Amino acid sequence: MGKDSKSAGKGKAKAAGGSDDAGSKGKAKGGKSDGLGTCTYVKARHVLCEKQGKINEAYKKLQDGWLSNGDKVPPAEFAKIAAEYSECPSGKKGGDLGWFPRGKMAGPFQEVAFNTPVGVTSAPFKSTHGYHIILSEGRKN
Repeated sequence: MGKDSKSAGKGKAKAAGGSDDAGSKGKAKGGKSDGLGTCTYVKARHVLCEKQGKINEAYKKLQDGWLSNGDKVPPAEFAKIAAEYSECPSGKKGGDLGWFPRGKMAGPFQEVAFNTPVGVTSAPFKSTHGYHIILSEGRKN
């Protein structure tokens, strides 16, 4: 009889785990439709470099400081990297692009900007202008 009660306990734990998984999957799907792909405006900072080596160097600084610890990069710190590395005129303003609507930025840039969750720093990527890293600061419709 002792064995039966143990296996019943295991069965219950599995069932509970299963329902938790389903719940979190549902939340993730709901979260996506609420924010990521559907907002109209994004507020972002970025670093733009012509050469891949330079953007990788900038990204490594962000990784060493925050990303490797799983931390989000504070906008002020991202701004320092942008001021140091970015070849875009926005670099003087810490890479701040302000709010921009869907359709204003070049394809790959827009895609990354609108799909990076708020507070998250993107991995380096290439657009028609060069290599970028984006820090998403906000979204609104």
